[in-house]
Amino acid sequence: MEFESLTLTPFTATIVFVLAVLAGHRYRAVWKAEGPRWQLWLYGIVAALGLMLLGFLPLDV
Repeated sequence: MEFESLTLTPFTATIVFVLAVLAGHRYRAVWKAEGPRWQLWLYGIVAALGLMLLGFLPLDV
């Protein structure tokens, strides 16, 4: 598999961005409410992976 061919379309990047923002918002809400740790991990990992995808994969414009 060639990693050079991995790119994000603008639509896909928008979807990933929205999911990362929503996961970050849920992370903060659970953190403030001192909720279950598994939810913190779940939302934190989803937000981090989404932002890493946006940061390291180029856009196919």
